[in-house]
Amino acid sequence: MEVVIDTSALIAVLVDEPERKTIVEYTTGKSLIGPGSIQWEIGNVFSAMFKQDRLTIKEARKGLRIFHTIPLRYTVSDFNNCLAISKQTNLYAYDAYFLDCAMKHKAPLLTLDSKLKAAAKSLNLKTVEV
Repeated sequence: MEVVIDTSALIAVLVDEPERKTIVEYTTGKSLIGPGSIQWEIGNVFSAMFKQDRLTIKEARKGLRIFHTIPLRYTVSDFNNCLAISKQTNLYAYDAYFLDCAMKHKAPLLTLDSKLKAAAKSLNLKTVEV
């Protein structure tokens, strides 16, 4: 079974947030997919965490080592569809990439982002409750 995993769920795993165990248990044995933007989003979240003094460079490097062990298949986004989704849901394109991926692959979306989850439901996409 394919599951679209978003950046919020990945960050929870990488920095050992409370949802980590549940996410790992749910995703074990499943094929994880997501847009190619994920790796840049991880870097952006880590840099924001640096600014908030929530993460050290040592912790970020550990998170990246973990990230590189996650079997994640990157998909190509349909940018025209992503822009339409962005407009329809009033979300950033980065969020629309995950919704486009879920649509294209008819796969549930695993996210900890309440706005993204609500948008997915408004588009009749399946989501994973964590």
